[in-house]
Amino acid sequence: MRNLLIAYLLIVVAFSSYQCTSDVKETAEVPFLWENANIYFLLTDRFNNGDAENDLNFDRTSETKETRKFMGGDIKGIIQKLEDNYFTDLGITAIWLSPIAEQVHGFVDEGQGDTYAYHGYWAKDWTAMEPNFGTEEDFLRLVETAHAKGIRILLDIVINQTGPVTDKDPVWPDNWVRTEPRCTYQDYRSAVTCTLVENLPDLKTESDEEVDVPQVLKDKWEKEGRLEKELTELDEFFERTGYPRAPRYYMIKWITDYIRKYGIDGFRVDTVKHVEETVWGELIAEAKKVYEQWKKENPNKYIDDREFYILGELYGYNIQSKLYYHYSDTSINYFKYGYDNMINFSFKGDVYKPYKQLFTEYSSYLQDSLDGKWATNYLCSHDDSWSYDKERKDAFNAGTRLLLTPGTSQIYYGDETARILEVEGEEGDANLRSFMNWDELTANIERNGVTINEVLTHYQKLGQFRKAHPAVGAGAHTMISGEPYVFKREYRSENYHDAVVIGLDLPKGEKELGVANVFKNGTVVKDAYSGTTATVSEGKVNISTEYDIVLLEK
Repeated sequence: MRNLLIAYLLIVVAFSSYQCTSDVKETAEVPFLWENANIYFLLTDRFNNGDAENDLNFDRTSETKETRKFMGGDIKGIIQKLEDNYFTDLGITAIWLSPIAEQVHGFVDEGQGDTYAYHGYWAKDWTAMEPNFGTEEDFLRLVETAHAKGIRILLDIVINQTGPVTDKDPVWPDNWVRTEPRCTYQDYRSAVTCTLVENLPDLKTESDEEVDVPQVLKDKWEKEGRLEKELTELDEFFERTGYPRAPRYYMIKWITDYIRKYGIDGFRVDTVKHVEETVWGELIAEAKKVYEQWKKENPNKYIDDREFYILGELYGYNIQSKLYYHYSDTSINYFKYGYDNMINFSFKGDVYKPYKQLFTEYSSYLQDSLDGKWATNYLCSHDDSWSYDKERKDAFNAGTRLLLTPGTSQIYYGDETARILEVEGEEGDANLRSFMNWDELTANIERNGVTINEVLTHYQKLGQFRKAHPAVGAGAHTMISGEPYVFKREYRSENYHDAVVIGLDLPKGEKELGVANVFKNGTVVKDAYSGTTATVSEGKVNISTEYDIVLLEK
């Protein structure tokens, strides 16, 4: 009898514990997780013009096609949209900005038309701000404005190359850069120790030879009245770190100065495969160290205690590769050298998979195979000719899949407004880089049977739900029913628990969803998509809305 009583008590305790853990706990504050971040990527020159007075600099007046010149977007324009809560309404938790260093002054013929460095990837001087984008004061204000909105800033950085040689921009000395051979990608060496394309000098990041500052930079700094300042800062850096004056260490100093000056939250690193992995380890270690020092000196300016974050663009990396990138002659775990997250180039192909397969596979990779590291999903970008749905015929479905797939999500400017990625008369990457379609949004034009404002509203609802629930991107995925597709996401840490139930391709009007013990019977739940509430009964929710999607939260 005594043994039966003990067994009964154990069952009661176990059942009570299960009931407790299966219910969603109330918390005062939703934690930010990079794993669940909703990142907005924009080209500064293409987003919003906040100051027409900085539109022309360095006599960049040669005739080019419309999409190959500077078009006026600037840092002040981004600030305007921050202050208007454009990003907040989208549920954005981090903004990835294209590089802000001063660009080459001349233009080049890329074979598809003369082109200026509007995109930010052709640096002339890493120690100066590109005046077409704004001033140092503008950028500091942008970071502080974003932080006040709870939005982090990821700055795009380039270390593998200078800008191209033009009639206004001479090549750097040959102990700094190589101008051949071109990369052929046959093996590791032919992807790293080479120039990415013709006329794009490759920095000798592998070199340990001590070099002086290129004379072209010294002359520029002297003309601008800051030669002594820049040289003194370099002396202090090399004395503090003990690094030799090899090219990569100058670059590490100049790039980490963005952290010292502005308190940005992370880097999006360009062209990972074109630099030796050990160099990335050196840069990232210094960046994280500088960030911790900046936080000590600015205790009231940072958002939280997280480390400086590193998102990498390792071209061709797929989540299916897990921790490794495979060359023909070697495989490298770049995560080991400090990367927290890699852009996942396979998502734009995987997005065609059925929900069950897509969500289950991605949850498995992220929860079990990446050893605490993460991947960022995207549909479109500034240089991806295989971007998904260039004509924006599938904008609703694209948004659903991007924002609800496990992993970090990256919106490319205009995904949420169905900005067309095919420009009449253009070739190549310029197609992907038209100016943000604010005019179409204002006019609320219809595209493929859906108005642009309807697309934007869809992205806003999904983005805000994702921001409110770490479980969406960072949680484990479990299917509840296959047809219609209903699933739960659950995230649990030592001091936080979050779970949601989501239904897709549901009937419009009356619908029933199982909640799989995520919510207890009698719990009032809300569909965040429609705003409708319902009460859980017998492990199910019956709800009536005009939509085919339900986002259930407590």
